[in-house]
Amino acid sequence: MKNLITLLLLSTFYTGLSQVQTGTITGSVKDPSGTPMSYANILIEGLNRGVLTNEEGNFNLSNVPFGKHTIVVSFIGYHTRSKTIEVNKEYTDIQVNFTIQENVENLDEVTVNGKTEKTALETKGFSVNSIETKEAGLRSIQTNELLNTTVGVKIRQNGGLGSNVEYSLNGLSGRSVSIFIDGIPISIYGSSFSLNSIPPSMIKNIEVYKGVVPGHLSSDAVGGAINIVLHEGGKNNLNASVSYGSFNTIQTNLNGAYRFSESGFTVKASAFHNYSDNDYKISGRTIVDIAPNGVQTPIVARRFHDAYRSTGGMAQIGYTNVDWADQFLVGFTASDEYKEVQHGTFVTISPYNGRFLESDALLANLTYQKKNLLAKGLDLNITGVYGKRNRVINDTVAQAYTWAGKRLVGFDGEYLDYIWNSQNENGPTLANIERKVASVRSGLSYTVNDHHKVLFNHVYSGVDREDSDEMVSLLENTFQQTSDLYKNIFSLSYELNTFEDKFKLNAFGKHYWQKVLNTKPVFNEDNTAVIDEIYQSDNDYTGYGFAASFIVIPTITLLTSAEKAIRLPSENEVFGDAGDNLLPNLSIKPETSNNLNIGFRLGKFNFNKHAVTLSSNFFARNIENRIGLPANADGLRESDEFIQYTNLENTAESKGIEAEFFYTYDNNLGFNFNVTRMSLTTVNSGVETNVPNVPLFTMNAGLRYTLKDVFQTNSILNLFYNTYYTDEFTFKFAAGTNTTGEEEFLIPEQVSHDFGLSYTFPKKNFVMSFDVKNIFDQATYDNLSVQKPGRAFYLKLNYIINNF
Repeated sequence: MKNLITLLLLSTFYTGLSQVQTGTITGSVKDPSGTPMSYANILIEGLNRGVLTNEEGNFNLSNVPFGKHTIVVSFIGYHTRSKTIEVNKEYTDIQVNFTIQENVENLDEVTVNGKTEKTALETKGFSVNSIETKEAGLRSIQTNELLNTTVGVKIRQNGGLGSNVEYSLNGLSGRSVSIFIDGIPISIYGSSFSLNSIPPSMIKNIEVYKGVVPGHLSSDAVGGAINIVLHEGGKNNLNASVSYGSFNTIQTNLNGAYRFSESGFTVKASAFHNYSDNDYKISGRTIVDIAPNGVQTPIVARRFHDAYRSTGGMAQIGYTNVDWADQFLVGFTASDEYKEVQHGTFVTISPYNGRFLESDALLANLTYQKKNLLAKGLDLNITGVYGKRNRVINDTVAQAYTWAGKRLVGFDGEYLDYIWNSQNENGPTLANIERKVASVRSGLSYTVNDHHKVLFNHVYSGVDREDSDEMVSLLENTFQQTSDLYKNIFSLSYELNTFEDKFKLNAFGKHYWQKVLNTKPVFNEDNTAVIDEIYQSDNDYTGYGFAASFIVIPTITLLTSAEKAIRLPSENEVFGDAGDNLLPNLSIKPETSNNLNIGFRLGKFNFNKHAVTLSSNFFARNIENRIGLPANADGLRESDEFIQYTNLENTAESKGIEAEFFYTYDNNLGFNFNVTRMSLTTVNSGVETNVPNVPLFTMNAGLRYTLKDVFQTNSILNLFYNTYYTDEFTFKFAAGTNTTGEEEFLIPEQVSHDFGLSYTFPKKNFVMSFDVKNIFDQATYDNLSVQKPGRAFYLKLNYIINNF
């Protein structure tokens, strides 16, 4: 017993001594402009101990033994830096900061395997792609085009600039995919502030989550989510650009930020303007000229009533990087949109000429972020918007036109007018939809230590909607219905990081609550008074999921994720929309899906000047209560009749595999290739069949080459080439198993090619780019067989000022 007590005392003594003889080293890593370097390698030479900097570029090394140590900082593409420090009794807490310079020399061998912010996000276990926008911001491409090059992502667009867009993730599209701007649902901003109109230069990066969405986004989506992360504006900069090209397309953008270093007061603003005639050529079975005797002659026509204009901006003032806030910004977002409508959902033989849509929005916004609030590791993030959105559907022109762009002439030689006095068969309208909208996203997280983290997140979205129409009587407008939709999504997440950072786990639960309130004035039973017919529902649902990754060796990572996902009905699915010929369905239920991803990531393998990365993912989805249009919706839409979203009886199953390959040489040559092969099946008329209007096999490839000192010393010339392949698919359900004529509903196999170049002048503040899209002028189709623009040319000028 005596020996045991002695042993315990000695153990306690030596433990206490060892604790006294260690210290802590903290610090930060930045580039020369002051931008934090996330996920840089920090190594203590001789101890084989190291960490990565966090998203703010900070690091912490604890329990460092007394003595002299050399701290080495490394990051791919940057010079390695080192500093020698001494930990002793007088200096147990040491701070050391680094500034690292970009390495412009051509090294024969790269020996450092650092993690970029993109790599760190893509190895957390989720099926996620992080899209960097730095190069794209200099070229004449839209954000949608950038997304379309990503594995598993397919952009479904009904025409040219400004046309309706759906985002398909592993085959699931439409409302199944949630879109966010800095975590706020993009639907709050309205159609005039969409991914079509936001230039890539305003965007820091894009996160694409497929199937399983992390709790911090608090999303109600069964297909996945796309989160647009805008630049924070923490450093002084100004970026202006103008682009002009085919179809009289002009796109301009101005964004910048200025921070007063002493006070932290920050001003941040951005603005954009887009316009296009969209007068590209189209052809097909419905593109005909109609003679007075009714004879239809197929032609190649130019779209003549498809112009699009959008203007918008955001301005914020506040404080950044001060003691009480990392970010505190208040401001407003304003946007305005005009869109001519050439045809309905399908391209029919009778084009519209006179129907158009107008939208505007004015929203106040607030952002507050603070790390280490009240206690170390406690972080708070709040983003909110509140304001008004309006939409006008204008259709009062009765004149009939043909695809030749001329008035339709009848047998008697007279111009023909539609008897319903509008382009759409439902009659003239000056419908106005006014909405009061609000959304608040809040997140509170606590990092217990390097291994454990807890996060609580909440998203609230509300819409108060009133409909009116100047073409109906004053009495009808007086008794218009009001429609309100509110939803709250709560999430609780737990993150585990263990086995020396090799195993990462994110487990989360989500609780959904939605309230529908519709007040409709109706006459009482004896028609003597007007009373309010009120429909109200309050429903809640629960979902859960996880994501995990395991680093077998530094270049091999295994990934898996799963979620029971819930997708709440959207405003238009519940209340309808006259502009899209949609009837309301107040009792529509949410759809649910069991989602699974299993994948791996190999690399980055570095040898000599070569670098290779390969990743792949298997995915499966099982969707119940699927929200969609009835089987006869296609025919109803072609005849301009109203349709209604409903819960489809049969489930849908999606299974597939995707793979992506990256190769770089000497940081000058880059090549990427991705492929997605999948099935998406359901039961229609008792027969299992593929869900229509969904591409099942796609491939994309891209090539980039950089030349330096072209024409001028210190200049940079970048060359880009992209190709896109989509296998044939049908855009309608087959009428049966033994039918003829179904080939007219097939969208043919498509291959298109793009080429671009950008030239950066020596001072790095002026960039000129030139892009050719659809080089070989191939007929390409997308959503519901609507033809997309042919060959097009664009020139863009960028002017950049940093750190003024």
